[in-house]
Amino acid sequence: MTYINQNGSLEKTGGEMSRMQNRGFTYGDSLFDVLKFEGGKVAFLEDHYFRLMSSMRMLRMKIPMHFTLEGYEKELLKTLEANGIDDSARLRVSVFRAGGGFYFPESNLSEYRIETGKLPQVPDSPYEIELFKDYHVSSGLLSTVKTNNRLVNVLGSIFAQENEYQNAILINERKELVGATDANLFLIKGDQIITPSLDSGCINGIIRKKVIEHLKSKEGRVVEETAVSPFELLKVDEVFLTNSIAGVQTVNRYRKKKFQDSVARNLRLKLFGL
Repeated sequence: MTYINQNGSLEKTGGEMSRMQNRGFTYGDSLFDVLKFEGGKVAFLEDHYFRLMSSMRMLRMKIPMHFTLEGYEKELLKTLEANGIDDSARLRVSVFRAGGGFYFPESNLSEYRIETGKLPQVPDSPYEIELFKDYHVSSGLLSTVKTNNRLVNVLGSIFAQENEYQNAILINERKELVGATDANLFLIKGDQIITPSLDSGCINGIIRKKVIEHLKSKEGRVVEETAVSPFELLKVDEVFLTNSIAGVQTVNRYRKKKFQDSVARNLRLKLFGL
């Protein structure tokens, strides 16, 4: 039997959830997804599932044969039922490479953990943002995957809280806008709709995808996925954020610039009935 020192207390290792045996803890060798359960179903489940499978393949994790869409939904619902949840919840799924090893893993098999929690309250107060410039997100394909390496997002969130902003906008090494700490970013200027491209390092968000699809197919609008300069924030008419929990979040203010809410309000109505 081996012991580790946890905050001064000696604990036996060997349990399946031992953090020292979890590569997600030791090397950040893991990814996660956050889903919304509401109205008796998991929102956009199929999109979330296929994004997760794609991310696992990118990280060279082997996908278990039983990890089908139907099997995935069954495990999500089983976890909700076990926690007595039948109305609404936030689901977090963590997937990590199994086994030990150092930088080179002993295995590419994968394991997962499903956690549930209450949905956070959506703020109805003015929503103000600011740029976070202390550290940057690396551009490129790997940053589009929701790996457990979220340190820049964490520090950006602390910066926003300390300075009484509702969120911070992250930039990449080219000083291009990437997105908020927990959301994708959209900017509206007249008839022009722009959002940071995946090449910029933004998360390949599910609601981002749904918003783009709706604007293109239902409203016939052009959405430009491109590099976006921070200076654009002072030039546009409207800014909103998207993620799987909040849906479409209006931004009211950036520095001295105040924004409109027409496109975001219409999207909330059309996509979520709000």
